[in-house]
Amino acid sequence: MVKESEKPQDWYSEYVDTYTCEQRKDWYSEIAGAYNKTRPRYPQQLINRVVELAELPSNANILEIGCGPAIATVPFAELGFAMLCLEPSQPACQLARQNCATYPSVEIRNKTFEEWELEAEKFNAVLAATSLHWVSPEIRYQKTAAALKDKGALILLWNAGVWPQDEIYRVLHEVYQNQAPSLAEYHAKERANQAESIKQIGQTVIDSGLYENLIYEQLVSQITYSIEDYLALLKTYSVYIALDAEKRNYLLEDLRESLEKNCGNNIKASYLSAFHLAKKL
Repeated sequence: MVKESEKPQDWYSEYVDTYTCEQRKDWYSEIAGAYNKTRPRYPQQLINRVVELAELPSNANILEIGCGPAIATVPFAELGFAMLCLEPSQPACQLARQNCATYPSVEIRNKTFEEWELEAEKFNAVLAATSLHWVSPEIRYQKTAAALKDKGALILLWNAGVWPQDEIYRVLHEVYQNQAPSLAEYHAKERANQAESIKQIGQTVIDSGLYENLIYEQLVSQITYSIEDYLALLKTYSVYIALDAEKRNYLLEDLRESLEKNCGNNIKASYLSAFHLAKKL
């Protein structure tokens, strides 16, 4: 229900002021397994479109920032590209290595993009899949551009919030209003504004003065969860990770009771996937 793609600079500023560098590096460590299991995948249609527009040669070399458990990495690896993937969380890094074990041209390094020693003008593309907002604004576009070959492509993939069907959303919204009013307000705002919020990120790419020919496309996909997996999904989103553990557990238990009482065994939902693609000047 929560997307990870607030305006990048605003999101980063909020979290960097609240959490230390080490806390941010380990942000997903405790829920890496749930992240790997429950986060939506990027539609193959979207991947194919990005590869086409980026004009990637068959021997392309891709740098991925914040690969997590390799949700976006695998579909690119399946196309035969060589990839260097950076991931700060050790548990997520281990999962990424397991998920990419059959792709010898994929290397996973346990580093942040900030820690990574620049390999200048080496890559045909830099990929960030729902991860750009974790990168310091001071280097976000400068360092990606420096890593790219001439006319290389910056590829930003996004999977936005998973939103249950309206009748299920109303059941959940009632729980939020009772248990966590700020989350009720947050979800309502995100549900209404997520598409525009993601689209606006493209302007920051152009404003950097380092990229041109920005392309933005999006599509909506359907997904079905068991109640257990849907609650596990919620725990992978930042607004839940940031909650006090006791408050989070009480909230999730109340959500479970309401879902079991009102919604049957499965939760049908939809999510928005999108990409920005721009070429290095």
